[in-house]
Amino acid sequence: MSQIIPITDDESQSFTITLNGQSCLIAIYTKDTGMYFDLTLNGTLIVSTMICLDRVNLVRYAYLGFIGNLAFIDTQGTTDPVYTGLGSRYILTYFLPGEQ
Repeated sequence: MSQIIPITDDESQSFTITLNGQSCLIAIYTKDTGMYFDLTLNGTLIVSTMICLDRVNLVRYAYLGFIGNLAFIDTQGTTDPVYTGLGSRYILTYFLPGEQ
């Protein structure tokens, strides 16, 4: 079952969360060119400076070892996320394998 990850409407944030038994450190931050995402899995950085787009997987390769996937979803359309709508309009969702 997919899981909505609680996030705030801050320009920059990082937090730890356990997803399907995986210890994750997630960072979301804004640059002049958009919003970006980093994922550290069990102490190893596996995704760095990934642009955040609407309904596009943030972990693109299975060989990175992350089970499942993460994506931002615009609840009011199909625009790419911006920090002012994080947690309300733009939700970060974790999907188990085969769920999307």
